[in-house]
Amino acid sequence: MNKQLSFLDRFLTLWIFLAMGVGVSIGYFLPGVEGFVDRFQVGTTNIPIALGLILMMYPPLAKVRYEDLGQVFRNWKVLGLSLVQNWVIGPILMFVLALFFLHDYPEYMVGLILVGLARCIAMVIVWNELARGDTEYAAGLVAFNSIFQVLFYSVYAWLFITVLPPWFGLQGSIVDISIGQIAESVFIYLGIPFLAGMLTRFVLVKAKGKQWYHSQFIPRISPLTLVALLFTIVVMFSLKGNLIVQLPLDVLRIALPLLIYFVAMFLVSFYLGRKVGADYSQTATLSFTAASNNFELAIAVAVAVFGLNSGAAFAAVIGPLVEVPALISLVNVALWFQRQYFAAPAPARLAKTGAV
Repeated sequence: MNKQLSFLDRFLTLWIFLAMGVGVSIGYFLPGVEGFVDRFQVGTTNIPIALGLILMMYPPLAKVRYEDLGQVFRNWKVLGLSLVQNWVIGPILMFVLALFFLHDYPEYMVGLILVGLARCIAMVIVWNELARGDTEYAAGLVAFNSIFQVLFYSVYAWLFITVLPPWFGLQGSIVDISIGQIAESVFIYLGIPFLAGMLTRFVLVKAKGKQWYHSQFIPRISPLTLVALLFTIVVMFSLKGNLIVQLPLDVLRIALPLLIYFVAMFLVSFYLGRKVGADYSQTATLSFTAASNNFELAIAVAVAVFGLNSGAAFAAVIGPLVEVPALISLVNVALWFQRQYFAAPAPARLAKTGAV
């Protein structure tokens, strides 16, 4: 099993690019697929994408040692740094980049801002897992971001899209998205797999013991993450495959500030994490939490507020087009940083993070 997982991990970037290519090809050559997938839309939730994300997140969340989560909130330096990165620096940086690169494309600018405001609660679990980050810290920071997202996303959207653009000579947009809609999205994409992973661990560890749980059960469910990730990518890119092919220059225009954002947030967070004394696993978790975005929420809000065929929705969909390969590449950067700047992890840490 370890050899198989190592083979899959080694070529994960290739599988992801293939999935992206398949999705775009389906959207381009079968334009009716968008209408077909939309039949499974309930409110702002796309059922196929939601199922893919839930299955993708379930194995990593089943690995979390929930009994150790209290330690996450004892390190106020790392927790405070994460809050500043996610809720101050991240939104402001994306706003500045969107304003600079897309001020003459206001709908694209709005879509980009929505991506920057949506802090990651899903894919970061996978990136953190691949980079051998701290699974307990990832779960704790994601839960923390989820609470902030429910409370402040609608306020941030109003501030950054309606209030601030006129200060720079641009027309603001009226954003009508309720806290209830944000809470529903957070529960679907995080709450369901979180509860499933927690219940699985508590029930099976009590029934079969930790040794069986980590040596037998976890390896059996781990491949679900990759399968569900590839499925989700195919579905997402099929929705806008036609536009991605027809408007390549628009895609590049939107992709450039996104790429700058992901790389800048990751490198700055890694540097600051090391400066405050965090170990590698915590620093990697902090960096991927800050650099990732909840594109599911951004797309849902863009579609709900501006419409499925709006420029804002198109820009939001470009988010994962850039984030997926960018963050996969940054996983390799993180592992290189580990070899260069951090002491080799002890065997116990490797076992704890589920590294293969």
